[in-house]
Amino acid sequence: MQSVRRKDRAISTLEAAELLDSAEYGTLSTVGKDGQPYGVPLSFAHKNGCIYFHCALDGRKLDNIADNPKVSFCVVGKTKILPDKFGTEYESALAFGVASEVFGAERYKALVLLLEKYCSDFIEEGKQYIEAKDKVTRVFKIGISHISGKARR
Repeated sequence: MQSVRRKDRAISTLEAAELLDSAEYGTLSTVGKDGQPYGVPLSFAHKNGCIYFHCALDGRKLDNIADNPKVSFCVVGKTKILPDKFGTEYESALAFGVASEVFGAERYKALVLLLEKYCSDFIEEGKQYIEAKDKVTRVFKIGISHISGKARR
């Protein structure tokens, strides 16, 4: 796996993982049967070396994952434009791995992780929502095989 080109901007694996923990959303990138790349922004949760996301029952990203489960996932943290330097302060992390659907207890735990991240004041109502939408929701995880990050701070 190729690492960050700008070694002077590389951040540690731990910092990249922390950025996954704190980022509000990320972009999942897949490749279709025809070789066409496809990137889609997602809400997600990161836990134990995995990225979890939920989605509808079908769609382009799911078709792509079915054909090729290798994916990448990118998050961007804090940014600040530096117009006088023609640059930007930024922090970002890029994870690579294999996406797979999860079921049973792991599926439910992943949905609760999403509740805790995005709806922490409404956990009980969220659990009822999970039950109500159970039949129209799929849950996937990306088992992270490699993560890197870089920053200009």
